[in-house]
Parts: sequence; structure tokens; C-alpha cells
Amino acid sequence: MGSKKDKKRHKTTKKASKKRLNKWLRIGLSGLAGAVAVTLVHESVRRFYPNAPRMDILGMRAIAKGLRYVGQTPPPRDQLHTWSLVGDIISNGLYYSLTGGGKKAIWRGTILGALAGVGGVALPGPMGLGTAPSNRTKQTQALTIGYYLLAGVVAGGVAKWLRKVKR
Repeated sequence: MGSKKDKKRHKTTKKASKKRLNKWLRIGLSGLAGAVAVTLVHESVRRFYPNAPRMDILGMRAIAKGLRYVGQTPPPRDQLHTWSLVGDIISNGLYYSLTGGGKKAIWRGTILGALAGVGGVALPGPMGLGTAPSNRTKQTQALTIGYYLLAGVVAGGVAKWLRKVKR
């Protein structure tokens, strides 16, 4: 009597949960792509351009400040740098996952990237992390904004591409 409806309901529920998993996977992968893009650009350019933004230094300062606040001694500089890069990838991955997986992901990524770039220039000073790493020169400011803008576009582009990938 109600077996056809039960089968339809079961199939619908199964497909909906599968789509939800794929949606979250796509969102996570696009955020990770943006985070890896911004980290690779930062780490590459800083090695050969003296006015390059040093967001890794801001990350190291933030971690050291937080550890000192809770009464802990910060690790050596090389370990602190590794922690900073890992923290950057995790936090930027979560941030850029806000691009979502919808049709307007590239626009959202662009806006999020621009906001992150402006925040990277404007916020370190008021947060007590110093201004030189991202605000040293006009070129440093422009590169900071550009890096994060690029990462937002990458995250949005990956999200758009992943929408086309067959499940």
C-alpha cells in the first residue's frame, strides 16, 4: 500500500544527503585551494623581493603573543614559522570556504579576497602585531591586497570548476 512512497522517500533522502556531502566537500576544497594559493605566493615572493608582505611574521607574532598571554614560552623561530604556515592554511581555508559552491562563487571569492587584503593591511597595527610586515610601503600594501584577492578568485574559480565535476 505505501511501499512506492517509502521507496521514493528513501531514494530522495539518500540523494539529498549525498549532495550535501558533495557540497561541503566542494566548499572545503575550494577554501583549501585559496589558502594554498595565498600561502604559496607569500612564501615564494618573500624570498626574492625585499618589499614583499611578510604575513608569516604577523602569524608568528600572533602565536607568540597568544602563548605568552597564557603563560607559555613560544617555540624557536623555525618551529614558530611552521606553526604560522599551518595556522594560515587552516584559518584561510576556513575563510575562503565562505565563497560557497553556488553560481556566484567567483564574485564572493573576489569580495572576500579584497576584504581580507584590506584587513591584512589595516588590522595588524590595532591588534598589536606591528605594521611593517604588511604596511611597510605602498608596494607592500598593494601586494598584500593583491595576494588575498588572488586567493579569493582561486577559491571561487575552484568552486565553480568543482560544480561541473560529475559526482
